[in-house]
Amino acid sequence: MTQRPETLVLASTSVYRAELLGRLGLPFDIQRINVDETGRPSEASAALAQRLSVDKAKAVTGISGDYLSIGSDQVAACEDRILGKPGTEARAHEQLRFISNKTVQFFTGVAVWRPRLATLNFCVVETQVSMRELCDAEITAYIAKDQPFDCAGSFKWEALGISLFRSTASSDPTALQGLPLIELAQMLRTEGYRIP
Repeated sequence: MTQRPETLVLASTSVYRAELLGRLGLPFDIQRINVDETGRPSEASAALAQRLSVDKAKAVTGISGDYLSIGSDQVAACEDRILGKPGTEARAHEQLRFISNKTVQFFTGVAVWRPRLATLNFCVVETQVSMRELCDAEITAYIAKDQPFDCAGSFKWEALGISLFRSTASSDPTALQGLPLIELAQMLRTEGYRIP
């Protein structure tokens, strides 16, 4: 079995990703990284999520010794429109009105990079979210309660946002929250981690 690295680093300051990674019971450090998340011309949503995950994993710096870094990114799309983080109440309302009664695709990429051995593993997990029909009053009430301004698609599925769904389908339910733990756990096992 491969010997595990000395340090595990999450290349993200997302509280959602840190909470998910914590479920695996492994000690890890967090590093803020700076990666340009702008999509390239004609870049598909899944390809963007994959590229950004790898870029983030490789952006970790200043760690001595043998370490493994985890990068992750999520891209949401509906009818060929990428849904970013709304940032404001007005944009969240507009996004939720747009995706009402439609299916939203979430592409969640995860990458693990081990510089000492030059090993890189990555994958993208797709989640389909079918939204129920939402009226303006429901959208306003939802936004007031969850304030999903930092969430692609303008909802928090792990909170009240689940009430906006008709259905969801994915090979890894944690992918929708931002870090696909089923795939990540397998990647970490190949790098010497025992989970559980």
